[in-house]
Amino acid sequence: MNQCLLEVEVLEAPKIRYTQDNQTPIAEMSVRLEGLRPEDPAGELKVVGFGSLAQDLQNRVVVGQRLVVEGRLRMNTVARPDGVKEKKVEFTLSRLHPLGSPSVSSAASPSPAAAIPAAPIPVSAPAKVTTPAARSSDAPSWNTGPLVDLPEDEIPF
Repeated sequence: MNQCLLEVEVLEAPKIRYTQDNQTPIAEMSVRLEGLRPEDPAGELKVVGFGSLAQDLQNRVVVGQRLVVEGRLRMNTVARPDGVKEKKVEFTLSRLHPLGSPSVSSAASPSPAAAIPAAPIPVSAPAKVTTPAARSSDAPSWNTGPLVDLPEDEIPF
């Protein structure tokens, strides 16, 4: 199954284009994702959204914004002008989850998309208050003893 979630920062504003046959919108943008370790360099990735997701990208995403993108990874082979074939990774978007407002550097540009509310945080139900006697009878009991009876001076290896 090729499905992944990535936390990214938008480097380039989404650009929208349309297919020739049925005028389906396609949006492309460049994003950066952090390395796994602090010493690892950040990576760049092209994110592509189709249909209504393309419209959402154009209307709701601005440069500097942090997002969680959900979708599939794909490798494309591209021929460069010098004749060398190069492989580039492309992320096909299936869902978009905004993490908050854009960074300070991009907040200076006025945009209606700059005020994207973050997803609401679910509120859990209040905890049920029980007495200590009720807690012990409701809790499952676990047998933490060894599976095999061994004399105490023997250590199994």
